[in-house]
Amino acid sequence: MNKWLKPLGLLAFIILVCSVLVRVLTSGETLSEYADTNPEIAYATPSQTPSPSPIPEASALSSETPEFSNGIQHKDGFFYQPLTDDVIARITGISYPVSDNEASSPAVSYEDLRYMNVLYYDFNGEVQIGELICNQGIAQDLVEIFYELYRNEYQIEKIRLIDEYDGDDTASMLDNNTSCFNYRVVDGTDSLSKHAIGCAIDINPFYNPYVVFNKDGSGKTYISPEGSEIYADRSQDFPYKIDENDLCYKLFKEHGFIWGGDWNSCKDYQHFQKTIQ
Repeated sequence: MNKWLKPLGLLAFIILVCSVLVRVLTSGETLSEYADTNPEIAYATPSQTPSPSPIPEASALSSETPEFSNGIQHKDGFFYQPLTDDVIARITGISYPVSDNEASSPAVSYEDLRYMNVLYYDFNGEVQIGELICNQGIAQDLVEIFYELYRNEYQIEKIRLIDEYDGDDTASMLDNNTSCFNYRVVDGTDSLSKHAIGCAIDINPFYNPYVVFNKDGSGKTYISPEGSEIYADRSQDFPYKIDENDLCYKLFKEHGFIWGGDWNSCKDYQHFQKTIQ
């Protein structure tokens, strides 16, 4: 028995020395010491525990938000109103055509349209201010939908007027811009698009492309915008995809919109439109 006492004592001594060295080298402290120096954390009750950061309100962006007047405000930062002289000047000759006579006047008037301000989360998770022009018949629908998307932190890369792209829908799609009114025809046809009367909107278009099967009887599939071909395969999982499980899809359907992804001869996964009375 005595022959084990010496090795055991030596081992205990080594352990003690190592413990002291660890304390000295790491400047550690015991749980009791930590509690004494950090009582607000160690002894905090649930009511004292910091709560999650709230969703930013429009007031934080008030200096950047366009002036609201003579319209409908749904929530702070979410409103629509008749086109002001400044907005009319911005869009005339670009998204809104200039007509020389009544015979060639546009199918929609300035009075039929509404300017809309919304807030949204971009792809970096930061709150941004978005601008839309839409038909007055869907303005209330859109302001309610975009408010719900915002409340749920649904990410949209950009929401800018198509006029910032010189009215070029392809350029807007390539930049993944969400837009509504643009007096134009359906791609590849002579028929006016629902966008031309402000009753259609495209959401995150680069990730939700326009697809035409057997275009012109050629047997080929046409996909727009160029570069988004990989996102035409809807069997794949990827961010920002609109499908039947997507919040954006559900909200637009609840408000009576038709989704282009339900069409047969073509698929317009970015596109929602509504018929108004």
